[in-house]
Amino acid sequence: MGASPAMARHLVLSDIHANLTALEAVLQAAGQWDDVLCLGDLVGYGPDPNEVVERVRALGARAVRGNHDRVAAGLAEPEEFNAAARMAIEWTRHQLRSQALSYLRQLPPGPVESDGLILVHGAVSDEDRYVFTPREAFEELQRSPGRVTLFGHTHVQGGFLLQGQRLGEIRVEPDPAGAAAVLELDPATRYFINPGSVGQPRDGDPRAAFAVIEDASRVAFYRVPYDIAAVQQRMAAAGLPEALILRLAFGR
Repeated sequence: MGASPAMARHLVLSDIHANLTALEAVLQAAGQWDDVLCLGDLVGYGPDPNEVVERVRALGARAVRGNHDRVAAGLAEPEEFNAAARMAIEWTRHQLRSQALSYLRQLPPGPVESDGLILVHGAVSDEDRYVFTPREAFEELQRSPGRVTLFGHTHVQGGFLLQGQRLGEIRVEPDPAGAAAVLELDPATRYFINPGSVGQPRDGDPRAAFAVIEDASRVAFYRVPYDIAAVQQRMAAAGLPEALILRLAFGR
């Protein structure tokens, strides 16, 4: 480690959702990094809230909060959550130990700047906003204080770019063999980049997703397999909703 800022290798994580098995698979696959950037939703849905919070805290990650983190910490109520998400977050609230609860409560909302990168959970304008389409991304790309903005919340790996007034979509085609999809960053272009979800992907690929930003000039998108069945077993033992258990196997 100890690289200069211009040569930094940033490991970018988002939407871990209390899935320690997926997180550990990602950390093993990622190799070395200079820092860890976390775009929120450490908890919710999954069976390992305390373990995930402790692991992220121990990594010294620069993190922003997600909507599940905020609700689990008691800073908001799950009024907009669906029934399964509400059941899971209530379970999570009862599981969280004091140290994990304190960590979640002190997480800042985005946007947060780190080494020239802008971190948000949902969007620059609203941490709870989902950005799925180029039209939704356009104002966020213009609003962001930085050239490269990192976002999560949708659980979909990829993103958007703005070159002048030309808006484009970054589509990531996962490699079954696990090779990275690499995007070279143009200094004249603004980017809105989603590393995908570590713990509950929703783009049709159930493998854990993450990204690495290298030398402030390229992004590598990765997928890594993990023991989904083991996580499903822990979820079932905890009494978490069946819909959340089943979806892990489908990446939906």
